[in-house]
Amino acid sequence: MSTDAGRQPGPLPAEGSLRASGHEAAPLSDGGPGATSARLRAAVGGMPAPAGVCRGAPGAMVVIISGPSGVGKDTIIDALRAKHDRPDYEFIVTCTTRAARNGEIDGRHYHFMPEVEFLALREAGELLEANQVHGAHWYGTPRQAVCQALARGHHAILKIDVQGAHAVKQRVPDALLIFLVPPSLEALFGRLRARATESADELEVRQRNAAIELARQGDYDHVVVNETGEVERTAARVSEIIEAERARHPERLVEL
Repeated sequence: MSTDAGRQPGPLPAEGSLRASGHEAAPLSDGGPGATSARLRAAVGGMPAPAGVCRGAPGAMVVIISGPSGVGKDTIIDALRAKHDRPDYEFIVTCTTRAARNGEIDGRHYHFMPEVEFLALREAGELLEANQVHGAHWYGTPRQAVCQALARGHHAILKIDVQGAHAVKQRVPDALLIFLVPPSLEALFGRLRARATESADELEVRQRNAAIELARQGDYDHVVVNETGEVERTAARVSEIIEAERARHPERLVEL
């Protein structure tokens, strides 16, 4: 594991189990599970993911960008989108059962759906991974979007929580795992409070879980400190890691 600039967040408590919190479910959408599955297929412009093994073109990678709540994963993904308008970076849109926050767009930030539809996708094998985060909402990665990106020779960029990253690594041992960390726990908690998207109880759970998740950074290939106000620098470092990994293994064939 490489660590960016040798920086580490402040002292962490011992790892423990995640605790549930109360959230409202995402609103129901029209059409049911079948309609959701068809909508996802239309969003990636193709057919369902193959039932068997999916093989990528030489050099194409599954890249996982992970980190605790509030570390700035979405911000870094947006910066990478702006930096890489070329087609070899495909940003996979996660499915979730939580409701959209202000400014979030269905199909760009997430595929929002009710739990019954999400669980139907999971049962049908159309999710590469699926996890219930913070004991509340479900999040999962649509497998056909990843398969199609790899088949086109593009890097599939996944934004996934710590649980989901572990699940993908088990299924895709060649996946590249990048973990974003804050400069300190105090800075992370300040970011969580500043975004004001959770209730007091939800905020407490996310803060507790963030400390637990930071203790898992040793499971990742690279750790990058996302300094406050240094979004472009962080995005550039992530990009450098991806390009260096591809240069080391230009003929690698990823299977999932």
